[in-house]
Amino acid sequence: MKLPIYRWKVEADDDSIIEAVALVDTPAIEMNWQAFSKPYAFKADGEKRIISGPLMVAKLPIYRRDKSGEYYGIFTAEDIYNLRNKFFKQSKDKEVNMMHDPSKMVDGVYMIESFLIDSKRGINPPLGYNLTDGSWFGSYKIDNSDVWDEFIKSGEFKGFSIEGVFNSVQIDAKPLSVIEQIIEVVKSIEN
Repeated sequence: MKLPIYRWKVEADDDSIIEAVALVDTPAIEMNWQAFSKPYAFKADGEKRIISGPLMVAKLPIYRRDKSGEYYGIFTAEDIYNLRNKFFKQSKDKEVNMMHDPSKMVDGVYMIESFLIDSKRGINPPLGYNLTDGSWFGSYKIDNSDVWDEFIKSGEFKGFSIEGVFNSVQIDAKPLSVIEQIIEVVKSIEN
């Protein structure tokens, strides 16, 4: 199947925004979080109530199907950098919902750590993750016992999903096979 690829382009001064971070059962980036009970232990026993994982992955083609059709979308390292900055500037670190449902906003869940992978600065992916430079990694503290017990500790939710409004620009006008498109797009955006 031939699908177009779009870049969700984010400029420092455009109208794009992260509205919330959703706790989801199947993250679009196909990477789950780790639930920490003690430092460096990957168990969900509730002692620390911290979930850590990738929020966005630079140059990762994400499959989408919506009213406009089927396509892949990507964020570059620059797009993620700009979104991360807007996220904190607009104090979105406590805007968390479940499964992208704005009627299911949760209290007692807030970001406690955030960093962009940057190998030139010595900021490498945590163990167990193969992330490209420019990817965004974060940790949330779960003080809400209902969210922790029913959705995190139970394993119902497994990862983060960014929810927002982004401008899209088609970056491949002549779709090839999906694999060929991905290879060409990644080559074209590498700096």
